[in-house]
Amino acid sequence: MRNYQILTDNMADLPEEWLKEHQIETISLTYTIDDQTYDSSNGLSPEEFYERIRKGAMPVTSQINEKTAETEFKKILENGKDVLYLAFSSGLSGTYQSAMSAKKILDSKGHDGKIVVIDTLSASLGEGLLVYYADKNQRAGMSLEENAAWIEEHKLHLVHLFTVNDLFHLQRGGRVSKAAAVFGSMLSVKPVMHMDDEGHLTVTGKARGRKKSLQCLIENMHAQIGDYKNEVFFISHSDCYEEAKEVAEQIQKEFGIPAYLINWVGPTIGAHTGIGTVALFFLGDRR
Repeated sequence: MRNYQILTDNMADLPEEWLKEHQIETISLTYTIDDQTYDSSNGLSPEEFYERIRKGAMPVTSQINEKTAETEFKKILENGKDVLYLAFSSGLSGTYQSAMSAKKILDSKGHDGKIVVIDTLSASLGEGLLVYYADKNQRAGMSLEENAAWIEEHKLHLVHLFTVNDLFHLQRGGRVSKAAAVFGSMLSVKPVMHMDDEGHLTVTGKARGRKKSLQCLIENMHAQIGDYKNEVFFISHSDCYEEAKEVAEQIQKEFGIPAYLINWVGPTIGAHTGIGTVALFFLGDRR
């Protein structure tokens, strides 16, 4: 049986040191800010990226194209491994479609290996948590087919809950109306959002004030976790680590989950959410 390489993209927001330790390879979506384009190899640090946003910069992002995906798949195949690619949600990007086009091109040319592309319908550390479990499954001896089936079975149980501090970035991306952004900011209304079963970001509720919006994340976790016994949960943040840490500590206290990971919302997603995002990810009965 051929070995297989787990591949994801930088939208999974996993720490670079974790990726290296677990030998997970990534493809990079790009972002442009102040007329300069960056990817994972030459990107700004999160601190510098969010500082530029504070100063008024408005970044734009680009999906992974077919040629980039084809090149990465081919490299892995030529190294004698099959490919398991966990892709950024098709509800937010054309990256999954580009990867599927690349797979079809390579399959049509003929090769000895196998390419499996999964639309995770997830983003940020939600996608990252699926990568975490895929790596765990591989290390436990799951075949490519078994691992892919496990991810497909569980991906709609990967709960994404998040809130943002500034509605204007979501308005710019079409997530909320301009009127809602203006009045919400005036009234200190914070949206509570999630990722639906089609991989789209949707508003599920509103909270008056930042503290209440963060508490809503925990309240919703109680409502959605069901019978799942999580061994770990992930939290991502856009330059508000202390608030993310407070949420994590409260979750550990209330749920007794033994481990968690906190990391930055990367620039490519942060371009759309702005500063002050806190996002929570775990396995639950429903999204």
